[in-house]
Amino acid sequence: MKFINYLESMTGIGVYPLVSLMIFFVFFIGVGLFVILGRKEYFATLSHLPFSDDTTEPLTTNTSAYVEPGK
Repeated sequence: MKFINYLESMTGIGVYPLVSLMIFFVFFIGVGLFVILGRKEYFATLSHLPFSDDTTEPLTTNTSAYVEPGK
């Protein structure tokens, strides 16, 4: 018996493709809104990260209690 026959015999299996499509659609729209509504300065900083040296200011401040050794 083929795998497709097992799927066809299950009741309510048709809802899974619809749910996965909706999850993908919501995620895609969310990422699109993040890019469209995001601050240009933030994306400019991110685009220069691979080329920046360690002397520049970080994007966020370190608020954790962990202190790196040697600093």
